[in-house]
Amino acid sequence: MLFTLPAALLLAASSALAASNTNVTAPVRSPVRSRYCGTNITDAALVAAEAHFVANKPPASLLPAAVTLNIYFHVISKDSTLAGGNIPASQIADQVAVMNTAYAGTGITWILAGTTRTVNAGWFNSAGPSNSAQTAMKNALRTGTSKDLNVYTVGFNSGAGAGLLGYATFPSSYTGAPKDDGVVMLYSSVPGGTTEEFNLGGTLIHEAGHWVGLYHTFQGGCSGAGDMVSDTPPEASPASGCPTGRDTCSGGGVDPIHNYMDYTVDSCYTEFTPGQITRMKGQMSTYRGVTL
Repeated sequence: MLFTLPAALLLAASSALAASNTNVTAPVRSPVRSRYCGTNITDAALVAAEAHFVANKPPASLLPAAVTLNIYFHVISKDSTLAGGNIPASQIADQVAVMNTAYAGTGITWILAGTTRTVNAGWFNSAGPSNSAQTAMKNALRTGTSKDLNVYTVGFNSGAGAGLLGYATFPSSYTGAPKDDGVVMLYSSVPGGTTEEFNLGGTLIHEAGHWVGLYHTFQGGCSGAGDMVSDTPPEASPASGCPTGRDTCSGGGVDPIHNYMDYTVDSCYTEFTPGQITRMKGQMSTYRGVTL
């Protein structure tokens, strides 16, 4: 749900943007059978980032209608086995196919541009949001430009990433930290993986949603800044499982449990809204230079 930005913060946008890229909260941990995503931003940081976006986004008439984007997969494992994280090429291909199905209505087509394989138990076990393991991993492996999605598959067994399914960077963060750009995800959440309820490919769909500029549908709860999209009903908290009819905020409709940016299980995911599609096009054009 979209909420109006305070005028004073619009005036302070340029100086506040840098802070918005680092002012994040701890990962939201929801009950069992819920998604654990490490991509979070405070309402204050969101407002500053959105003010900059409003001031710099191109007219709607100039937004790209369709674009093809590269995905570079970086498979990090603790050994050469599948149980150790060494996912096969077939699962990567299936993940890209699932991405294209989910993003079919957005104008984005994803292609697999390359795959690297690295055996590093430290990175596999300990990579997490903003920690030294993930920074070393990304500095060593990231390739391409602002338009290229780098995906790192890891184990999330300890440290800042323990228990996560994934986390991502936002488009507005790229200029200030290009090497940090991308998605880190649990290796066993790819299609056919071993993470029950989250092994249909929904994790990368969700995290790539952040990478193209979307917030969680429950951002700000019922009265905060919201997700800056007018056609996603407000939601008090992340949804677990697939709770049909859930309505946690009065007015605006039932919670968007089928939206890829909620926390429901993979089988519950079905949609991005038209408003989200418009937003991702604007974000990608403004911060990643994606144009026709």
